[in-house]
Amino acid sequence: MKKITLIYSGGSDSFTLLHHALDQGLDVDCITFNYGQKHAKEVDFAKSVCKELNLKHTLIDIGDSAAIFGSSSLVDESNKIPYGSYKEDSMKSTIVPNRNMIFISYAIAYSIANEISEVWYGAHAGDHFIYPDCRPEFLKSMDVAAGLCDPSQVSVKGPFINLNKGQIFKKGISLGIDYSKTWTCYEGQEFACGKCGSCVERLEAFADNKVTDPLNYK
Repeated sequence: MKKITLIYSGGSDSFTLLHHALDQGLDVDCITFNYGQKHAKEVDFAKSVCKELNLKHTLIDIGDSAAIFGSSSLVDESNKIPYGSYKEDSMKSTIVPNRNMIFISYAIAYSIANEISEVWYGAHAGDHFIYPDCRPEFLKSMDVAAGLCDPSQVSVKGPFINLNKGQIFKKGISLGIDYSKTWTCYEGQEFACGKCGSCVERLEAFADNKVTDPLNYK
């Protein structure tokens, strides 16, 4: 059975990617990162899903990420999470500098150490506008770099790189997966805010598929 390392945040995209991999009959090791984000609710969801599916799950604590990621609104307590669409300039504050390169680098090292040939992450077309490390050219470059850093020739894959969130949810819905087991909101409250860029995009994706989001919103 082919084995992959999957970067799993606990959010809806990586949750769908995980089930897509399992549906293909792949053996999956999941890696989740604590990078100093304002809340750990996604991480808790990731732990729960991996436990339920009896998957190997590694939680990596990057450490003093505030010193690395600066004033990103996802890590800096003094910088408020903006509300609205990702197309608005204010959403640039949610960029965590070089985050995916860091995550993928850890995942490549893990894969080399565990003799796993592929790393998967859940970047998608809806991210291209605002996040440089979710674009096809970034993925291609990381795949090349992974092949150069070790004779084992680990490859980096982004199976959803050309799909928008609505298309990803369509795939997940067809697989019958339960999106109540995911957390997307940038705020870690009891209920999702429904206003941050992540919530707005999620709700639009469910609407595109004429399905009601199972999460509770304020």
